[in-house]
Amino acid sequence: MVHLLLIIIYLAFTSLGLPDSLLGSAWPVMYKEFGIPVSYAGILSMIIAAGTIISSLQSERLTKRLGTGKVTVVSVAVTAAALTGFSFSHSFYVLCLWAVPYGLGAGSVDASLNNYVVLHYASRHMNWLHCMCGLGASAGPYIMGYVLAGGQNWNMGYRYIGMLQAVLSVILVLSLPLWKKVEKNSLIPDIQAAENSSQCNRPLSLWQITQIKGAKEIMATFFCYCALEQTISLWAGSYLVLNRNFPAKTAAAYAGFFFVGITAGRALSGFLAIKWNDTKMVRFGLMLVFTGILFLFVPSGNVTPLAGLILTGLGCAPIYPCIIHSIPGHFGTDKSQAMIGVQMAAAYTGTCIMPPLFGMAANYISIALFPFYLIIMLFLIIFMHETVLKKV
Repeated sequence: MVHLLLIIIYLAFTSLGLPDSLLGSAWPVMYKEFGIPVSYAGILSMIIAAGTIISSLQSERLTKRLGTGKVTVVSVAVTAAALTGFSFSHSFYVLCLWAVPYGLGAGSVDASLNNYVVLHYASRHMNWLHCMCGLGASAGPYIMGYVLAGGQNWNMGYRYIGMLQAVLSVILVLSLPLWKKVEKNSLIPDIQAAENSSQCNRPLSLWQITQIKGAKEIMATFFCYCALEQTISLWAGSYLVLNRNFPAKTAAAYAGFFFVGITAGRALSGFLAIKWNDTKMVRFGLMLVFTGILFLFVPSGNVTPLAGLILTGLGCAPIYPCIIHSIPGHFGTDKSQAMIGVQMAAAYTGTCIMPPLFGMAANYISIALFPFYLIIMLFLIIFMHETVLKKV
């Protein structure tokens, strides 16, 4: 029973990652069809992110009212509907409308599922689940590429992913009885009592959450971590081309190895988590990120940037899932859903703000600032995380 539900959750995490990279892979075709500037992708991305932030902040309220299973069903179904809406759209403004449920569907399920896994499964599963999410994110562009290479329109790529999400919604509906059974037979002591108690209390407001000792620091940690990860994702290739004089194809391939490092690192982290606790995993990851960024400072050589991006990816791998998994231990099981919700909101806010901010710095000063920008983000992560550990 526990293992059957875990398989379903693995499928859900894989499905979560599928739409993440679709817009980037399809946009070179989409913007030409709509006759709009290429920069308009940022508008869609911001609308999706705004919806995700809002739904993340509401995740505790929704989970208390519906339970994790139902929140997951509704969120995946809404995402499936939004993706299907994308597939029938032939206007940029219609896409903007569908981007609203697209974002709203992603935030609640992300926060709710992460909290459920934190409470009911070991740290190794958290790492492996995020590895599956990475595989889903990697598979999305391949599906879109296959569609486009086969002579079909980009709409069909979204439609296929929407169909997969719809099938998952049906599976999740059928699995609803399993969620409660697993909660009642949880292997973690006192979780059921804590959940029952928390369901009787009102959801915490954002102000109340920020007054919890260590809450602001853990939000800042997530903000800076996602800022670092997404800045590398968006700007590593441009840095290699414009500052290191790499050919565009080589730079794209090297930048892709950052994600290879994250995905492989999360698979390996699942095994390390059997022996190491969450704090040790996070510190080890931060040390690898520091080493990787140092390689980016080396002014010459073709191998050092590749080694730097791979090491940085490997280091990033355990940070996100292990910090999430440590939340009940730091803040209590009764506050874990609220804390994870605001963390997700902080994470998406960092994703929205900081990569474009570096783009402005690169435009008006120099793209050579890339490794300096990353090292500042890393030091902020270290400082904030260690502050959390001291406070809690």
